Amino acid sequence: MARKDLTQGSVFHTMFFFALPMILGNILQQGYNIADTWVVGHFAGSNALAAVGSAFALMTFLTSVLLGLCMGSGIVFSLCFGRQDEAALEDGICAAFVLSTAIAVLLCVLSLCGMDAIIAWMNIPQEITAITRDYLFLIFWGIPAVALYNFFGAYLKSVGNSVIPLLFLGLATITNIILDILFVAVWRQGTAGAAAATLIAQYLSGLGIGLYVLLTSQTVRNAFTRFRLKKSTLREIANYSVLTCLQQSVMNLGILVVQGLVNSFGTTVMAAFAAAMKIDAFTYMPAQEYANAFSTFIAQNAGAGRKERIRKGIRYAVTTVICYCSLASLILRFLAKPLMLVFISADEAAIVAEGVRCLHTIGPFYCGIGCLFLFYGLYRALGKPAMSVVLTVISLGTRVALSYTISAIPEIGVAGIWWSIPIGWGLADLTGILYYTKIRKSFINDFSCS
Repeated sequence: MARKDLTQGSVFHTMFFFALPMILGNILQQGYNIADTWVVGHFAGSNALAAVGSAFALMTFLTSVLLGLCMGSGIVFSLCFGRQDEAALEDGICAAFVLSTAIAVLLCVLSLCGMDAIIAWMNIPQEITAITRDYLFLIFWGIPAVALYNFFGAYLKSVGNSVIPLLFLGLATITNIILDILFVAVWRQGTAGAAAATLIAQYLSGLGIGLYVLLTSQTVRNAFTRFRLKKSTLREIANYSVLTCLQQSVMNLGILVVQGLVNSFGTTVMAAFAAAMKIDAFTYMPAQEYANAFSTFIAQNAGAGRKERIRKGIRYAVTTVICYCSLASLILRFLAKPLMLVFISADEAAIVAEGVRCLHTIGPFYCGIGCLFLFYGLYRALGKPAMSVVLTVISLGTRVALSYTISAIPEIGVAGIWWSIPIGWGLADLTGILYYTKIRKSFINDFSCS
């Protein structure tokens, strides 16, 4: 299995070409989300689109726990790889696998048992409760598959291999789109068909990447064969992962709470929000994945003690993300309506108009979310995951509080939800900048990777 040492070579090119497969992988994932939304919206109706969009926010929250665990584990893997400490890497693999498996099973069981309570808590309108339940029942069974894919993907990325996760994600995405068309457009299975397509694709990618890693990585085979589960390693994984899990969970819990508020405005706003958020996520996603690659780059170089390389990496990353986000904001300004019409029929004028208003409100501020992603990645990689949690709480706490407060004003209404998003980004960025300015002289020099 190919590995990539991120502590050598041109800083800009190393980060860019490591990030590129991760960006392409997320483009595939977002491409699937867009295809799924298009198929459901056009062949199952606006009620089905509202149900799937609302359920998507819930699943993003649940899987964020697993994603946070795997991201935290990946930082530990990267530090060990940077130090060239194979024994510690094997121990970390065992500890992380045990934790991720246990949490995945727990989440799956709790979600299935508490499905009705979850639907009630999310304020799902009565007219779409049944189809939402059909969708969630199948989707919840995919949680273990999500854990498998993210665990093995995190390992591969931590040792510099971002290509293989892309290939398996691409296979799953193509399978998902084909099955979506069959189940929803041809066989008219509605939201249950969309969920079945997703479930099959998730297990294809999770089991596939797991089998690949076991067959090609001697380190992983050694880890599972010897299976040394050390308390010290569990603590190290937990130190990085728990706070990263918390950060991811807080982020997506805030989004889920806002989704509940959106639901209270009825199916028109729900459908507009579902389509707009797909476009929004697709637009800023390259900056998010670049920041994740940046985090792995920083962690490997921290493990190797390459301090000047870390400083250069920070400068290049900020410049790259700001340039991309500025371009994305400009493009979205002119293409918001055509993109909404990809998902929503032109006959649904109210839905299209509300979606465009949402995108025009948040689109000009993508530099805010791009820089916030970089702060998350930097503090996570340098052993400061608690700061990532603080920034997330500020961003999402502001978003939730303002959403409920401003949208309650009759003259403003749902527009208050849209404006709360960039305001939250701005306050979190300001906090991140002030913190980094305060400790920048000692931050990297004082970081210990031993």
